[in-house]
Formats: sequence, structure tokens, C-alpha cells
Amino acid sequence: MRQKDNILVRIDWLMILLYFMLVGIGWMSIYSAAYNNDPSIPMLDLPHGRQQIFIGLSIGLIVLIMALEAKFYERFASIIYIVSLLSLVGLFIFGKTISGATSWYSFGGFSIQPSEFAKAATALALAKFLSDIQTNIKLLDHQLKAFLIVFLPALIIVPQPDPGSALVYAAFLFVLYREGLSPIYLLLGFIAAFLFVLTLVLSPLIVSLISLGIIGVLFLKNRKKKPKKWLYIFSLIACIGLSYSVNYIFNNVFEQRHRDRFNIVLGKEVDNKGIGYNTNQSEIAIGSGGWKGKGWLNGTQTKGGFVPEQHTDYIFSTVGEEWGFLGSAFVIGLFITLILRILSRAEKQKSKFSRIYGYSVAAIFFIHFLVNIGMVIGVFPTVGIPLPFFSYGGSGLWGFTILLFIFIKLDANRINEW
Repeated sequence: MRQKDNILVRIDWLMILLYFMLVGIGWMSIYSAAYNNDPSIPMLDLPHGRQQIFIGLSIGLIVLIMALEAKFYERFASIIYIVSLLSLVGLFIFGKTISGATSWYSFGGFSIQPSEFAKAATALALAKFLSDIQTNIKLLDHQLKAFLIVFLPALIIVPQPDPGSALVYAAFLFVLYREGLSPIYLLLGFIAAFLFVLTLVLSPLIVSLISLGIIGVLFLKNRKKKPKKWLYIFSLIACIGLSYSVNYIFNNVFEQRHRDRFNIVLGKEVDNKGIGYNTNQSEIAIGSGGWKGKGWLNGTQTKGGFVPEQHTDYIFSTVGEEWGFLGSAFVIGLFITLILRILSRAEKQKSKFSRIYGYSVAAIFFIHFLVNIGMVIGVFPTVGIPLPFFSYGGSGLWGFTILLFIFIKLDANRINEW
């Protein structure tokens, strides 16, 4: 057998090693967070027991993904995307509400969250559209089509309500930027987010005056270049309009739990026994870990069950307490290495479809990694974004596994390199 026909030679084993290291450390953290030494409790009644089953099924998924032809994912990307949209819409009729969000299908004692799989479907659909020879992302109508592909799933997910899962789709903006989208969109997004938060901290009037001052200075600075006055006027109106709409959006679109979490992060409220309890206890757990940590199964905050949802969204607090700064840095290093490896392999693809899909995978992992850890240490509001390969749950683990191994398959295909 020629080397180029042997998929075992072409597979990027570093990505696979990083995957299993993250899954393994994740399982150890779930075991610790949900540890119970009562032998009378069946293993499958405990999170770590069920997570073992999910990991085993993930192996089956990996085998299936690697067995399919690489061209399958490009050929059927549109169909996969449409099916994922239908699965999201179906939640409004057949979905089960868990933790305030109708984001699950329940079959007996088994539940599945379709939004975890919609990320991979959206990545495939976007890669399919952008890799089309007739697509030019610099054209406005093609930009609108790309935005529709990206944000349609998010618009369906928001009313469930599941703002955390919807937020992840912002990651695709970085992919579009890599493929030629004007950076003005990223800049406008950052400005809008900054003005939104600034208005919550100050007031619409103060933010409007600040906007007037900044835009006025920019206009005067560029007056010799004969700037377009209408552009500056439009920018000022947009800034003032956004600042005065923030309170309405905050009070009428956000739910009370989301408002409370924003207020706590912004320092407008202190509620360490109510809505801010999770974050406060998480910070205590991480801080108590010190430099080297307390050791596996020896975390007092973890064993005492002080951090709610510790085996799901707050799983990183277990790492911080039991493995300390060094262990946390090691886990963060694994994530960064995986993301950089994906980007490195994506850049080496001559197939535009494979490159775009690779960038999508890296962007999704980065958003999850950044927001989840930021949430656990109190930098970001709690929005319910799981930590890839760590947070308990079959849907999350399978969704991230599918995301990664489709790219590993595309990378191993090597059609573009041989």
C-alpha cells in the first residue's frame, strides 16, 4: 500500500492526542465534581458513569466520521444544514424544557440538544457557500447570504431561550474576515458591544455626549481631507440611537436572570447568595487551589458541593481548586495548542472548503474556551456555554467531537497535497 493511500499515515495524530487528553482530564474533573463514595449508588446514576458511556459512543462517532469519504461532507453540507435547522425549529413543538430553556428532545430517559450539532452543520454550510467559485464575499448580496447562513440558527435558538448557544455563532465573523470580509464589520460589532456595556455602566446621555466628542474630534482631524459629512452624521445618530435603545433591550428583551448576571459582573449589584452565588463560589474554589492545588478528589469546595452545576458549566473551577495554577495553565495550554494546530493545518489546505471549515472549528472552540473560563472566573456574565470536552453531557461532547473529527478527516484526505 502506498503511503499516500494509508489514512493512518495521513491523520494528524497531534490533534487526536490533544482530543483524548482533554476528554480524559475532563472525565477526571467530572468524576471529582460529582464524586460519591456510596457503593449502593449505581454508576450510571452518577454523571461520571454516564459520561463514560458518552465517551464510548464518541469513539463510534469517530469511526463513522473517518470511514465516510471526505467529499461526503462537502457534497451533503446543504442537506445537513437544512436538517439541523428543522431540528431546531422542532423544539418549539416537541422540545423539553430543562433549566428554563426548551433546547432538548427527550426520549424516555435520554435527552439530546440539537444546538450542539447545529454548529458543525453551520460550519459545513458556510464552507460550502464560501468555497463556491461564484461566491465573492466582497459583494453585498453574497455577504447577506453568508450572514443568513450564520445567524439563522442563532435567531432560532435565542427564543428558546438559550442566548449562550446563540452567542457562539459570532465566532463565524472571524471566519468571514479571514475569507475577505471587510474588517469594518468586526469594528462595528466591537463598537456596538462596547457602547452597550458602557451605557449600562453610565447613562444614555453621557454615552451620547462621549460619542459626540469622539466623532467631532475625528471629523476635525480629517477636515483637510474633505470627509463625507453624512457619514459622520449617520455614525453619530447610530451611536445615540443605540445608547438610548440599550435600556429598552436590557429591560424587555433580556430575562431577569440575564439582567442580574450583567449587573453583578458590572459591579452594579452584589448578590453572593443569590444569582451571583455560582460565580462567587467558583472564584473561591479556584482561588483556594493556590499554586499546585489540593490534589485530585481533595478539593474542599468541590467535595462540599458549594459550586452548583460544577460538573457542567463550572467544571473549570474543579481544575483550579484541585490542580491549582499549574494545572489550570496546563489545561489552558492544551486548548490553545489544539486551536493553533487547527489553524495551522487549515492554512495548509489547498481545498478552500477544508480551510474555511477548519477556521470555523478553531473559532467555535476559541469562543467556547474564552467565554466559559471567563464566566467561571467572573470576567463574563454566566451565559451557559460549556467547556469543550470537559463539561458533562453527551450532546456537547458529541457535537465537539463531530466538529473536530470532520476536520481531521478533511485534513487527512490530502487530495490537495498529493
